[in-house]
Amino acid sequence: MSHPTPGRPLSQTDRTRHQRLREQGSLDRSDLDAILKAGFVCHLGVTVDSNLLVIPTVYGTDGATLYFHGSVASRSLVASPDASVCVTVTHVDGLVLARSVFEHGVNYRSAMIFGIPRLVTDPEEKWTGLRCLTEQATPGQWDYARQPSRKELAATSLLALSLDEASVKIRTGAPDDGDTPDAELGLWAGVLPLQAHWGDLEPDPALSAHIKTPPHLANRQGVSAFR
Repeated sequence: MSHPTPGRPLSQTDRTRHQRLREQGSLDRSDLDAILKAGFVCHLGVTVDSNLLVIPTVYGTDGATLYFHGSVASRSLVASPDASVCVTVTHVDGLVLARSVFEHGVNYRSAMIFGIPRLVTDPEEKWTGLRCLTEQATPGQWDYARQPSRKELAATSLLALSLDEASVKIRTGAPDDGDTPDAELGLWAGVLPLQAHWGDLEPDPALSAHIKTPPHLANRQGVSAFR
């Protein structure tokens, strides 16, 4: 399905221009923002010692910058400070089950961000970035838990990547073979939605009985995991 671009458009480069399935591409910056806001795990593609690695890691965004953990990527930056990386975030919303296997597909929201990351060394920005990362995964947790000490901040590798170069694709809706000869086969077709929700909290066995569950965690039980 096509996606109009009514908002501020994403810039197009050789790496972000949609070559295949262009009808699923979006140039709307608000779609990128929504995809990043909905998750907290990304996959980082980086070259380390001439080997290509794809590393899952947590991230947070302030709308202009993507912050993520990356000790392996940090080592790579030392050896190749001008090397580009690719960060991807994908949400699977359902299986598209058509009359023919050839027309099967996936409803999804996906973003790819390209660029040269920088190692965050400024203590104030690192503090802000780690807060952003923590709140992305668990809103309210940064102010509830003990915050990092200076030693812990120094021992933490945090990378920052601009969102200026990004590609977005989204697929929604039913199978595409409803008006083909396969529609006469008498087979069921449609979408099998995929939904993820946070479950019941599991207290640490070492937790004292008098410590109550904080509201920001209690309120997340049963809530959609990927907004």
